[in-house]
Amino acid sequence: MLVTSACLAIFIGLVHSYLGERYILTRLFKGELPKLLGSDWFTKRTLRFAWHLTTVAWWGFAAILFLLTNPSDDIQNQILVVIAVVFFVSGLFSSVFTKGKHISWVFFWLIAGLSFYTALLS
Repeated sequence: MLVTSACLAIFIGLVHSYLGERYILTRLFKGELPKLLGSDWFTKRTLRFAWHLTTVAWWGFAAILFLLTNPSDDIQNQILVVIAVVFFVSGLFSSVFTKGKHISWVFFWLIAGLSFYTALLS
């Protein structure tokens, strides 16, 4: 059952990102958006990375669901590594999509680092 749930989470992430780009974001960006930092570029990039961040989070949940199908004695560390990867990728999205202007990447990478470090200590 958990494998099915994990597969569904991966599928819904793919559908969410694809359909969101195709039918929501592209149409939204044709309209008037707030001009942050002098133009609507930052607004569009922030909306785009935030939209796809949902998919990254869902894939992280899928990985955790998959790990829980056959939990080992090391399950806490495995989940911490998944969390670290999700927040590292989230930081990449934030830094790349906004060229570092949206400072969430700092916090995402701090969370990733602390989670990974904790996994290494255990």
